[in-house]
Amino acid sequence: MSRVNVETEFIRRRTVEIQLRDSTPVLIRPIVPEDKDRLSEGLARLSSRSTQLRFLRSVGRFSERELSYLTEIDYKDHFAWGAMALDQPEEPGIGVARYVRDREDPETAEAAVAVVDAYQGRGLGSILLEVLAETAQKNGMKRFYGIISSENRVVRDAVRRAGASSVWEDGVFRFELPLPLAAEELRDSKVYVALRAAARGELEV
Repeated sequence: MSRVNVETEFIRRRTVEIQLRDSTPVLIRPIVPEDKDRLSEGLARLSSRSTQLRFLRSVGRFSERELSYLTEIDYKDHFAWGAMALDQPEEPGIGVARYVRDREDPETAEAAVAVVDAYQGRGLGSILLEVLAETAQKNGMKRFYGIISSENRVVRDAVRRAGASSVWEDGVFRFELPLPLAAEELRDSKVYVALRAAARGELEV
């Protein structure tokens, strides 16, 4: 895989190739420190509206400190999955799903998913949320929480389908999502079986 060191058994056992609904080939694996450029490039491919919906503020670039925080993770209390486009040169990053454990409630984690504009609407967001939830549950978490812009109907609908409850507060929706996720169409597919194996580190090397 280009531009990244995936030689550790931990990463290799969690690296899986899947196809989106439109047959686009995608690689999904844990984020690693070498992904700093990919994250920066992915942010640049988000439209200003998508950036606003994801971060609830304008974000032009990540600082070096932010990139270190986002890529140098412990894979237990802070885990992030990245999606790379296999049909594009250099396998650019096209999506990220991340959770960070709540220090005051270790069974709860803040979760977020982002997909670059060109790959939205193809099911990638739901796939990333599924693998993130499997990983979190394996690491002892029982629920996700997060904040969604009132204008982000796509994500609001996605988390509701997955079983989330939400409340309107201070101009945003605050959601809580129990784990495991509610049954979805993905559950009975070969994609889900592969994602579950990847989340548990059970893929054959």
